[in-house]
Amino acid sequence: MFSWSNKEGKKDPELFQNVSEGLKRLYRTKLFPLEDAYHFHDFHSPALEEADFDNKPMVLLVGQYSTGKTTFIRHLMEQDFPGMRIGPEPTTDSFIAVMHGEQEGVIPGNALVVDPKKPFRKLNAFGNAFLNRFVCAQLNNPVLESISIIDTPGILSGEKQRISRGYDFAAVLEWFAERVDRIILLFDAHKLDISDEFSEVIKALKNHEDKMRVVLNKADQISTQQLMRVYGALMWSLGKIINTPEVVRVYIGSFWAQPLLIADNRKLFEAEEQDLFKDIQSLPRNAALRKLNDLIKRARLAKVHAYIISALKKEMPSVFGKDSKKKELINNLGAIYDKIQKEHNISPGDFPNVKKMQELLAVQDFTKFPAFKPKLLESVEDMLGNDIAKLMTLVRKEEASMPSQVVKGGAFDGTMNGPFGHGYGEGAGEGIDELEWIVARDNPTYDEIFYTLSPINGKVSGATVKKEMVKSKLPNTVLGKIWSLADVDKDGYLDDEEFALANHLIKVKLEGHELPAKLPAHLVPPSKRQEQN
Repeated sequence: MFSWSNKEGKKDPELFQNVSEGLKRLYRTKLFPLEDAYHFHDFHSPALEEADFDNKPMVLLVGQYSTGKTTFIRHLMEQDFPGMRIGPEPTTDSFIAVMHGEQEGVIPGNALVVDPKKPFRKLNAFGNAFLNRFVCAQLNNPVLESISIIDTPGILSGEKQRISRGYDFAAVLEWFAERVDRIILLFDAHKLDISDEFSEVIKALKNHEDKMRVVLNKADQISTQQLMRVYGALMWSLGKIINTPEVVRVYIGSFWAQPLLIADNRKLFEAEEQDLFKDIQSLPRNAALRKLNDLIKRARLAKVHAYIISALKKEMPSVFGKDSKKKELINNLGAIYDKIQKEHNISPGDFPNVKKMQELLAVQDFTKFPAFKPKLLESVEDMLGNDIAKLMTLVRKEEASMPSQVVKGGAFDGTMNGPFGHGYGEGAGEGIDELEWIVARDNPTYDEIFYTLSPINGKVSGATVKKEMVKSKLPNTVLGKIWSLADVDKDGYLDDEEFALANHLIKVKLEGHELPAKLPAHLVPPSKRQEQN
């Protein structure tokens, strides 16, 4: 028995030094014994290893051939990587794990799956046909210091998809999907058809919708009107395959470092790229939470699996009629699910797919299944009920104590600072580099309104200004914030400069920009700048 176990009474939650160490210990001591006893790894997913808990966040790129997956990676890193091939034909015929390394080079698949420091050891189960098509490209790039990227073979369409790959492509992608932090589905604005193979792949990723993002690439090659139609068609196609009420987030743009062919939607593309970059940059900060979430999902599935296997074992005869009973149980698996669901109060969403489970059970020897082992299940229940809560607290503490972790380098640096950062010089940022106070440009108009309000000693009261500000039809919450920003000296009145500033901020908001949390230095009225200093 493990030394940390408390045999009598209720167990106290485990004490952990850090999240990674805590996840490893919980899996090794509480979840793995349950998985091992009930043959979980033969049905669902191979056992986790140390590298699965220690590895950097991973991004998986999936899409049909020539949608720009490899170019997208090149765009992020601003550097070629070993084994990279780009072209209109299906060029990437391998899974390429693009990872950080001091020495640039390629590690072949068979060598990769025996490296204990890499999280790929369990891919050995897919055999040589896959391993001959799997490599790791290592290079010293700042982007790869924070994340790793998995490039995949282009998904085939039409006649091409009839050519066998020699391994279960959808199963390999599902294996990666369980372990990555983000799945990016790439579509070409000119090729929206979703082939049978692509449809099969998306369905294989069904349990990982929370990790999934969609990129509509090469959108600069079509007009605005065509783009609207293409976007609508894409959403309709995805809605037929991804059976969830939530709309998948689609990022529209042209993700490469070349001039835009049709620049009409430049601002849209810049905003979309910025949103996608922020999403990717947040992965290191949220990595521990993602691993914790995946462990909880795995534990819930392992619990249900144990109930299913023990229920099947219980129904098996001890001597005669084993084969016929096995067939009967497999055919009635849906009813067994319903019985377990009611008996143990388990959500239907926690159960594995019936059809897939029936196929896997057909090749199993039911007589070798273990009977119900309550202690193993109690241990996992204790982990979910007590230890996970402890780890959640630790995750928050680690996030607070560590400096802001974001992906840096490559294309990410180009959008962070300077005049080409997203939104620079727009909205409240307009006039940031100018010597003249930007509000003064419209001063004649604002002054004309100001003096119609009959100022006393050069100032107007809040009640008076309110009548003018509400004409903008903005909500009171927004107008209240504008008042707070414009009343620079906080005396409860606005002079002519502060009134002009209030009107300028109203204009900024009406043009669709966000208000600043704090008044930027370049918007402070000239007469108030000495006071603030």
